[in-house]
Parts: sequence; structure tokens; C-alpha cells
Amino acid sequence: MAEKKKRDHFGSKIGIIAAAVGSAVGLGNIYRFPCMAGENGGGAFLIVYLGIVLALGLPMIASEFMIGRRAQKNPVGAFKALASGAKGWSIIGYTGVLCGFLILAFYTTVAGWTLESVYKSVINYYHGKDLATIEQGFNDSINLTFRPLLWQAVFIFISAFVIAKGISKGIEKYSKILMPTLTVILIILCVKSLMLPGAFEGLKFLFKPDFSKINDQVLISALGQAFFSMSLGMGALITYGSYISKEDNLVTTSLTVGLSDTFVAILAGIIIFPAAFSFGIQPEAGPSLAFNTLPMLFNQMKGGYLFCLLFFILLVIAAWTSALSLLEVIVSYLIEELKLSRRKATIYSSAGAFIISILAALSLHNDSSLTIFGLTIFDGLDKITSMVMMTLGGLFTVIFLGWKVKRQDFENEFTNGGTVNMRLRKIFYYIIKFIAPAAIAVIMVSQFII
Repeated sequence: MAEKKKRDHFGSKIGIIAAAVGSAVGLGNIYRFPCMAGENGGGAFLIVYLGIVLALGLPMIASEFMIGRRAQKNPVGAFKALASGAKGWSIIGYTGVLCGFLILAFYTTVAGWTLESVYKSVINYYHGKDLATIEQGFNDSINLTFRPLLWQAVFIFISAFVIAKGISKGIEKYSKILMPTLTVILIILCVKSLMLPGAFEGLKFLFKPDFSKINDQVLISALGQAFFSMSLGMGALITYGSYISKEDNLVTTSLTVGLSDTFVAILAGIIIFPAAFSFGIQPEAGPSLAFNTLPMLFNQMKGGYLFCLLFFILLVIAAWTSALSLLEVIVSYLIEELKLSRRKATIYSSAGAFIISILAALSLHNDSSLTIFGLTIFDGLDKITSMVMMTLGGLFTVIFLGWKVKRQDFENEFTNGGTVNMRLRKIFYYIIKFIAPAAIAVIMVSQFII
């Protein structure tokens, strides 16, 4: 009991929602979702993505919250505690911690780009430049050694600063400021984008599906994006769940987090695709769309300086809130399993992630030989985590919850000991026990065949 009393918790319902939504809402929504949608048919991808979110994502968010709250421990400790002495299940927790660490390592590379882009926006670097000049400048900055690493170091430092303060005074406090700010910026940019000439074509691309474009690749991409975007299979939601009070309604919290995450991704699409179509830019332009094309487009608009700056501030906030949850996964493990102080755990985690991020950044140099399975370290970490580790982690998590944990314990946690009348618990239980494992397994097999 003494250990639980020492454990920090979220102090309010709003704080839980802000932090958990912040964990889910990140570059995966604003930077990665439009890229994936653009490369996979727009509306066709969106339909598949929404189906996966509703059928698998929402129950899995609730499940990960449940595991964390029931055990009141980090991912490794949670599986150890709930496995009732059975060996081997803790490997799921270890996989989640490692996955979070590897994602943080390459995630900070992109986050560094966003910080530099904010700086460029402040000094009005993009004004008067054409797309070719902006693209060349971006590529030149990636091929530098010192400057990208400096921005990555700054980003890791500000993330570590918050984590070192703990849950209620760190993550919760800053999330309650950052998430409303992110929402306001999103709405402002959406309104501006929809006012552009030809914006309707961008909306048609995003919302009018061409079902002939739905294939195995779209299914795999949508599943990987859903897991990445909602922070599934990486231990983040289990960790945050361990800080949720026993009185809070897990299912309503999970629904709020999952639907908010999806809503933000759609808003990002509404910002980017109308702007792209308005200026005749191909929607499948990929990462270049966010860091090269959009700055050029914004600066052709009235008030473009402000909108360009707001867009990159939006990316920084999104990256920051997600990085906090990734870093907390590692820190909570070091505190509870290795008995380190929060300060030492934060320093060690941040330093380790920065070292790997250096390799990820340097692997993007034109003459780099740093590769994994024929991919740059940056791309290799992205593929390994989103398409292998997260989906495997998610698969074994639902198998554990559906087949190892007693149904009575499952329902008891979802209903707060029977005090909450939650009809969805039966639907969620059968999805977790039967549908989710089968669906994830089938898509994973298809992925490896492709």
C-alpha cells in the first residue's frame, strides 16, 4: 500500500483528457496522417482508417487504460502483476517500453525539423521563395551535422523538463495549456484553408472515397497509422492509465481520447488538402508537403506570415505532447523496476533517446551508409515500430486481456467495481477477445506477404 501512496496521479478529469489526448494527438495526426491519406487514395484511406478506429482502436484504448489502472504500474510491472505468476507475459511490457524508446529516438528528428521551421517562420525565411528554393534549403539543412542535432537536443530538453516535474505538476499542467492552444490553431487554419479558391476539390479528395482504391496496402497503412496515431502498442496508454483514478469512467475517457484523436487527424486533412489542390500541388507529395510545399503556399496567401508561423507552432505542440507520453513510458519503467529517482530516470532516458536520434538524423545524409535492412535508420525505426512492434504489442495485449485476465476482473475494472452502468463493456469484451486478435493477425500476415 505504501508504494501506491507514493504514486503520482492526474488531479482532474480535464487533466486526464488533456494528457491522454495529447499523447494520442501528435505528428502522427498532423504530419503523418495527411501524408498516408495522400499516398493511399484520400477518401478510400479515410474510410478504412475510420473503420479500424471504431472497430479496434476505441476498444484497445480502453483496454490499455484498464491494464494500467488495474495494476497501477508501468507496462512491464503491469503485465507481471496481472499475469498471476505466469511467466513470459511481461515481454509485452518490455516490447512496449522498447517501442516507445525507438519511436522517441526518430520522432525527435522530425520534431527538430518543426522547431527549425518555427525559427524560419519567425525570421520570415520563406517569404518570396519558390518551392524549389525551399526544398533545396530543407535538404541542405538535413545534410548538415550540427544544426539538426541542436534542434533535436532542444526538443528533448524541453520534454525532459516537463517529465522531471512529475504527472500532476508536469504532464497534466502543461497538457491543460498546450491542448486548448493546439485546438484553437487548428480551427483558425481550417477556416483559412476552406476560404481558398478550389478548396472544394481538396475536400472531395479527402471525403469522397473511390472504393476501387481499397487494397491490402491501404489496409496495412491504415492499421499502422491508427496504431501510431492513437499511441497503441507502445505502452503510453498503459502508463497513463496507471495514473488514472479508480473513480474515473474508463470507457467515456477512452471514447473521448479516440474520437478527439481522429477528429484532429481529419482537421489536419482539411487544412492540407484544400491548400494543396488550391495551388495545384499533388496530395501524395509526402513529408515534403508539410515542410516545403505548405510554407510556400502560406506565403502566397494574405496574412501568410502569421498562418505559416501558426502551422509550425501547431506541429511543435503536437510533437511535444506525444513526446511527453513516450518519455514517461521509459521513465516510469526505470523508476519502478530499477528504483531510480525521477530525475535520474529522466536524464538517462533523454540521453539514450538523443544518442539514437543522432544516428537517425545522420542516416538521412545523402552520402550516409547508416542503414537497417536496406533502409536509413530513420525509415527503419519508423517501419519496425509502426508495422511490427506496435501491431505485435497490440495483438498480444488483446490476447492477454481477452484470454488471460478473468472476465469478472475485466468487467469489474470497466464498471469501477459495479458503480458505473456500462453496457459497452460486453461489446468491448467480445471485440477484445475474438475480433481484434483475428483482424490484427490477418492484416499482419497480409503485410508480410506483400
